[in-house]
Amino acid sequence: MVSRKKTERTPSKTRSAKGRTQLGRRKREKKPPTAVKAPPPPVVDPYLSREQEKYNNPIPSREYIIMRLAHVGVPMTLSMIAAEMELEDEEPLEALRRRLRAMERDGQVVRNRRGGYGLAAKMDMVRGRIMAHPDGFGFLVPDDGSEDLYLSEKQMRSLLHGDRALVNIIGVDRRGRREAVLVEVLERHNQEVVGRFFSEGGMSFIEPDNRRIHQDILIAPESCQGVQHGQIVVVRLTKQPTRQHPPFGEIIEVMGEPRAPGMEIEIAMRAHELPHEWPEALLQEIAHLKPEIPKDAYQHRVDMREIPFVTIDGEDSRDFDDAVFCEPRGKGWLLKVAIADVAAYVKSGTQLDEEARKRGNSVYFPSRVIPMLPEILSNELCSLNPHVDRLSLVCEMAIDFYGRIRRTRFFEAVICSSARLTYTQVAAVLEGNTSEFPYPNLLPNIDHLHQLFQLLLKRRQKRGAIEFETTETRIIFDEQRKIERIVPVTRNDAHRLIEEMMLAANVATASWLEENGMPLLFRNHEGPTSEKLTELRSFLGELGLRLAGKDEPKAEHYAKLVEKIQQRPDKQLIQTVLLRSLRMAFYSPDNLGHFGLSYEAYTHYTSPIRRYPDLLVHRAIKYCLKGKDPEKFPHSHNELTLLGEQCSMTERRADEATRDAIDWLKCDYISDKVGEVYEGMVYAVTSFGLFVQLDGFFVEGLVHVTALKNDYYHFDPIGHRLCGERSGTTYRLADRLKVRVMRVDLDERKIDFELA
Repeated sequence: MVSRKKTERTPSKTRSAKGRTQLGRRKREKKPPTAVKAPPPPVVDPYLSREQEKYNNPIPSREYIIMRLAHVGVPMTLSMIAAEMELEDEEPLEALRRRLRAMERDGQVVRNRRGGYGLAAKMDMVRGRIMAHPDGFGFLVPDDGSEDLYLSEKQMRSLLHGDRALVNIIGVDRRGRREAVLVEVLERHNQEVVGRFFSEGGMSFIEPDNRRIHQDILIAPESCQGVQHGQIVVVRLTKQPTRQHPPFGEIIEVMGEPRAPGMEIEIAMRAHELPHEWPEALLQEIAHLKPEIPKDAYQHRVDMREIPFVTIDGEDSRDFDDAVFCEPRGKGWLLKVAIADVAAYVKSGTQLDEEARKRGNSVYFPSRVIPMLPEILSNELCSLNPHVDRLSLVCEMAIDFYGRIRRTRFFEAVICSSARLTYTQVAAVLEGNTSEFPYPNLLPNIDHLHQLFQLLLKRRQKRGAIEFETTETRIIFDEQRKIERIVPVTRNDAHRLIEEMMLAANVATASWLEENGMPLLFRNHEGPTSEKLTELRSFLGELGLRLAGKDEPKAEHYAKLVEKIQQRPDKQLIQTVLLRSLRMAFYSPDNLGHFGLSYEAYTHYTSPIRRYPDLLVHRAIKYCLKGKDPEKFPHSHNELTLLGEQCSMTERRADEATRDAIDWLKCDYISDKVGEVYEGMVYAVTSFGLFVQLDGFFVEGLVHVTALKNDYYHFDPIGHRLCGERSGTTYRLADRLKVRVMRVDLDERKIDFELA
């Protein structure tokens, strides 16, 4: 008797040739995988209560719409979605249409040619922000944090730096980069562009100051009247670029000559589209605010005005958003960090909140600040000035004698700062120079803070946080707002003391909100990518060094290596390579930990005057203190994701704008030194040359590879060096060189050197 199993496996010998052929065909033809249908959405929108708090006539939330689309499994038109949601009246239909458009703009859904809305994730599309290169190509930085996608010059014709887009991945290019094609532009970033005006051969155009905007902008003839060749102008884009046509614009402002005093900041603000003027609606909204706290604001707050809080900041600081107090408690310490209660004044949905969100953070140029909040708040009501009452959110931490935070509590309080101290004053006290300190009654408080700082510092070292030695600089101007000199800023124990107190408060806040189930924006910092790690290990191997941790090193492994190289002559080189192997930090509602600081969870709580993420964290704390349901928090996970992307972008935007302004100032500073010879250090090596920073000037320039004479030089990216083919001469990172200043280009913000 033949078993059933064997019969099914073995074809009959009497089967015809035709039957065998058909059987073979059936065996080769694989059935397409069956799509797994999403579970049916709940009958009632789970986010309905949140929507009811935000709107008088709420419609289905974004999350619920996504659930419905995922369950149906095919794109649906507006009318189909409305019928599915049982929306019939004109007002909710219009609200649904606007919400779908917003979801389309944010890349959550895609509308096809038949008008159907489908989930972008189901269509294998990737959304993100465009990072353009001056040479014409670009990259899409995905919102999900995955690897950047390469976009060719052809794809970039329709895009400008900063745009948001949807793309499809089409493969890998010859250099191993994931390549994509443009599907749809979600949002245009550039509405106004600043640049230099040119009129040549009957054509008028501007060359954008921001080199990442790689296309010249053609100008309508009627807007060129009275504009002189070479002047700096602001252009409003009237037509965005397409594959067939460059961008078009009209001149709306003539700023003047390129070298006018203060022009570098004006150009940087407009080139990077930094919001710098307060809307009239906002000014009307805050017109009632006065420098004094209204009496009704004291209600339901803990009175902490008797506690001798102090602020410790730089001599030139104007806004004070954190104050500290520490006292012994048993065998440990009780640390109180008071932060200005910005959330008490900046409410969700207001013009003030909208403008703060748009700005994302304050921007600090040399000698000028573009604040996130108007001065009545940033320098008055929300600044913890001495001897005046201020509304605060206080984080109280009980810290044991090992430096561990054992308990965290938050208070909505009123405080009165006892003194405005500077880093210089506190550093002198810590060194034992107390005779000239103007507040002798506060000396015990400073001593307590110092003792706790030493304890936290030991725990930091034990934890394995990375601490690189970097040199910060400060620009000193003359009366004409030109650079007089650039000086290094020395970090002392007073700087480190405040830093440790702020780190403790940020970590305690992240843990407390997580324990209470509250949504929040984390400050994430991931470890090195596998590619960077491979390059780093190859580089270290040539120097006889090794980074522990195998494929997943931790911060402590970096820290131990940094400690090990302190006595080596090439420590600057090694430290620079270690630093460049790490990724940039970013904001997200998903906790990925902070690699550099070696924290499992980290957030920003201490600077709501100048950072929007801190303001969101304050709102989460205050919401939790009222005992409300975390699931009904007004800022959903999806909204926090978008806000995290926005705040990460504004942070990068601020860095790029200040770097542009400083680079221009440095070029102007060195422009009268052409022909002079200076010593410097190689701080970057590329295939096209060596970047050298001049000693004492802190000014950087390029020794182009063509200026390295009498040999062919080849770039070694692993060893961070240029190697001569015939002579064997090698130039590498951190080498000392003597160079001559050959050329300064203010427009390009470039300085050229040659070896002297």
